[in-house]
Amino acid sequence: MLVAVGIGPGDPDLLTVRAVNLIEAADRVFVPGTVARDIIAPYRTDPVVLSFPMTADEEYIRRCIEENARAIVPVAREGLAVFCILGDPNFYGTFGRLCAVLDETYPEIEYCTVPGVSSITAFASATGISLSGGIEITDGSDRTALIRMKVRRPREMADELRKSGYTTFILAERMYMDGQKIYHTDELPEESAYFSILYAGK
Repeated sequence: MLVAVGIGPGDPDLLTVRAVNLIEAADRVFVPGTVARDIIAPYRTDPVVLSFPMTADEEYIRRCIEENARAIVPVAREGLAVFCILGDPNFYGTFGRLCAVLDETYPEIEYCTVPGVSSITAFASATGISLSGGIEITDGSDRTALIRMKVRRPREMADELRKSGYTTFILAERMYMDGQKIYHTDELPEESAYFSILYAGK
């Protein structure tokens, strides 16, 4: 099993309890560089440092990810491999690209993620600002998805968003609480709980 663990924006004290427990229990821990290695140092001193280059050379990036996958797979196949990601593993992280290689080359490897403090929430705290209302977050790419919070009528909301070209929807109700439910495009309920988030993708 491979678990990608979010390790937050830089302070070792901002790791979640679950992240620390997994890092300490793992058969082997992998990190994408020395910054991540230093963040987890209070909890694990023997991580394998992998290379995830910051470059526009897509062919080189692909080769590095394939090499990293070959290092991780033997551990994930026999035990618990933990891959530590700065911030949150599903939020502009490298883990998605690694998963694409795993799906293509090692489909038998199971993986999941554990959320971490993202750079966006860390930014708000570090700067002392309160983020509310409509917020656009982008890395400069064209927007291909949006997230709506506190969606009480998800099916109605999805019908409205379809007019703007959105076709894929995922609703999460009561995440990480008792009664958590995840709904996909064709199963959206008419009404949902206050603690709901709707993802819409093009």
